[in-house]
Amino acid sequence: MAKGFSKPKNIQRGAFNQASMMNQIQSMQDQMAEVQEKLGEELVEASVGGGVVKITMNGHQEVTAVSIAPEILEDADAEMLQDLLLSAFNSALEQSKALQEERMGAVTGGLQGMMGGLLG
Repeated sequence: MAKGFSKPKNIQRGAFNQASMMNQIQSMQDQMAEVQEKLGEELVEASVGGGVVKITMNGHQEVTAVSIAPEILEDADAEMLQDLLLSAFNSALEQSKALQEERMGAVTGGLQGMMGGLLG
């Protein structure tokens, strides 16, 4: 009979652990939503060509500003301007992704440990 009584305790302990894990997951989801919201407000800027082209992007990889120095337009070299814009956009995108990974990593960093190694 003693064995029959220990099973419900194990089940209850398992239910408690599951409830605790669900609370942790919900907390992580809340933190991730907060980080996502803040990423929309954080900006990175990429500058190329000695500062003649600047691209500003937020943490959601949305371009918020493009700046082209007037002196670059005097030469009217469209191909050079295209190359500078491409370089600036790519640089801003890399910076924005790194910012996102850094901010989200602070929240999800313990995910693998919490899941008991199931992710990898």
